[in-house]
Amino acid sequence: MTSDPRLTALWSDLETRWPENVIAPSLARIAALTDLLGRPQDTYPVIHVTGTNGKSSTARMIESLLRSFGLRTGLFTSPHLVDARERICLDGEPISEERLLATWDEIAPYVGVVDANSAADDGVPLSYFEVLTGLAFAAFADAPVDVAIVEVGLGGGWDSTNVADGAVAVVTPIGLDHREYLGDAIADIAREKAGIIKPGAIAVIAAQDLEAAEVLLARIAEVDATVAREGLEFGVLARGVAVGGQMLTLKGLAAVCDEVFLPLFGEHQARNAAVALAATEAFLGGVGALDADLVRAGFAAVTSPGRLEVVRRSPTVIVDAAHNPHGAEALARAIDDSFDFTSLVGVVGVLSDKDARGLLAALEPCLHRIVITQPLSTRALPADQLAAHAVEVFGDDRVFVEPSLGDALDRAIQLAEETGEFGGAGVLVTGSVVLVGDARRLVGVAS
Repeated sequence: MTSDPRLTALWSDLETRWPENVIAPSLARIAALTDLLGRPQDTYPVIHVTGTNGKSSTARMIESLLRSFGLRTGLFTSPHLVDARERICLDGEPISEERLLATWDEIAPYVGVVDANSAADDGVPLSYFEVLTGLAFAAFADAPVDVAIVEVGLGGGWDSTNVADGAVAVVTPIGLDHREYLGDAIADIAREKAGIIKPGAIAVIAAQDLEAAEVLLARIAEVDATVAREGLEFGVLARGVAVGGQMLTLKGLAAVCDEVFLPLFGEHQARNAAVALAATEAFLGGVGALDADLVRAGFAAVTSPGRLEVVRRSPTVIVDAAHNPHGAEALARAIDDSFDFTSLVGVVGVLSDKDARGLLAALEPCLHRIVITQPLSTRALPADQLAAHAVEVFGDDRVFVEPSLGDALDRAIQLAEETGEFGGAGVLVTGSVVLVGDARRLVGVAS
């Protein structure tokens, strides 16, 4: 990713730390770091985004909208697809190597102090995600930005990003994921995610299952926040498939905005757009209806890499980072809604802590055949184990196994081309963010 030995050393240091898929119910370490840094997250307003699926896309839409209104933005998302710098963006671009290293030089001594103090108390050093959170908050303060859009890493209340107090708290749809940390019930997961809703904030809530909605509304009442709910205060009034995306009519908090082109596919992205518009209106509150042309420009400029992204033609190859049943169901609906494949071959690999069988079952209706593979991760579910699940869901005659992603892509493309239906066959790579990032690299898509 870089020839600068200092940046290589930084990535090496981060990779030796507690990984981001492991959390502890404590904000003590990240709070200690940001306190030593002078609480940079308090020097600009924050829009805080949580949920199970759609967080990154919604955060990117909010950022693009605010930038269209002339604000300087900071965007913190996770995980990354190719380069970790993708996680920290300034004005829509990944932080430069030079600025990242300068920020690291500023915070590194304080990271060392927190690590040492934690070790003295028989604790662990700052985690990978905690250090990145500190880097993002410091970089945004140094820029400086007018607003930071911050995506939760995992959960909400105990996530390291929650040392920031969001003026606007956004909750995208909540489903079952990360059960080992968040619980096996929707209400338990919602309770953890509701922790980002702070006293006096504006809470923008996507449509939720009843159990999640009850928990979120109870939290909103408890902290005297203001609520805006999809389907009541805002929502999607109309949508139609368009070349390269979709055309929307959105009901915002103050007015209806029509002829909105969104260069992303699927009903779920349309609903994410409605949430993003409401969050932007809430943040810019008091100005009445937003300029419709600026709203249209903001949405038209949105990108969301790795989310129903076409990375090759002839045959069409699409990558999507769906990694749980909830996301896979939305993906399958979007494929049916936005594409006209006569045959679609899946390339699927998952991590071992995911509901692999549930994800496969959600994908089965839209895939004619499936090539099972394995992400390049120590957490990957071995291809033979995933294949056993796939045979149960798809039947033996529809399942192929290629542990190497390169071989899996070649096999899937070959299977697609064998149909002899010019332009009608495609390949879908999904199941893991890691897998999608590797697939983008293999086909030569820039970060």
